[in-house]
Amino acid sequence: MSVPSSRKITQILRAELDKLVTLSLTWLTLMGTFILNLLLAAAFTSVGLQGAAGTQSILNIGLSSMGYLQAGFIILGILAACSEYTGGQIRTTLTTIPWRGFQLSTKYLALAIITVPMAFIIAASGVLYTFIMMRDTAVVIEIDTMIEALVGATGYLTLTTLLSAAIGALLRRTTPALVILLGYYFIVSPLSRDFLPSIKNYFPDTAGSYMYMPPSSDKINALTVMQGTGITMLWTVIFITVAIVFYRKRDA
Repeated sequence: MSVPSSRKITQILRAELDKLVTLSLTWLTLMGTFILNLLLAAAFTSVGLQGAAGTQSILNIGLSSMGYLQAGFIILGILAACSEYTGGQIRTTLTTIPWRGFQLSTKYLALAIITVPMAFIIAASGVLYTFIMMRDTAVVIEIDTMIEALVGATGYLTLTTLLSAAIGALLRRTTPALVILLGYYFIVSPLSRDFLPSIKNYFPDTAGSYMYMPPSSDKINALTVMQGTGITMLWTVIFITVAIVFYRKRDA
């Protein structure tokens, strides 16, 4: 099968963006995640104000919700990958766009285009709320450090979304993908950190946490920001590659 021209690729990307933008669940998920993040930011800020706020960083408190916030982006990635299978629209997509590898690749690109700005806005909203509430009591950080952390948080949430979309494409069913991924991120991974301390930093979620919350100097075997980014990207690329290979070989 011939490779599509640059114009065709642009049209495929536009079509994938249109599908994501017009999918109501996309915006409901992002809106729910935004609201949840503000509620969690308010809760963590309240705890900080009641505790030893003077010794805490606004950035640490503002990004404390990331462990819960990632659930919304996991759901977003799965919905983006599995929504077409629910009503059988995938057959229409593959009839219109026969280049399967390009089609799925552009779907991930379209998902990233939507996720990056939304992830930054949502992550920044928690930090901004904490700054407004605690600017007179907590340890204020430099703007460069804050921007680096927010970029890292945005990158982590985007990679998590793409990894979830890849697994969703492999399973092709929303519920099993949700059970597996949420079960891993919120049950299996936290428990395995106690039983497998020597390899915990190589899990995608643990490695990804170093992208936005660099470790303190007293932590042993901690990763740098670049190491955490590299490991998380490697997991994402592996699953995306596997998803594309299976997508090209399977029936719709």
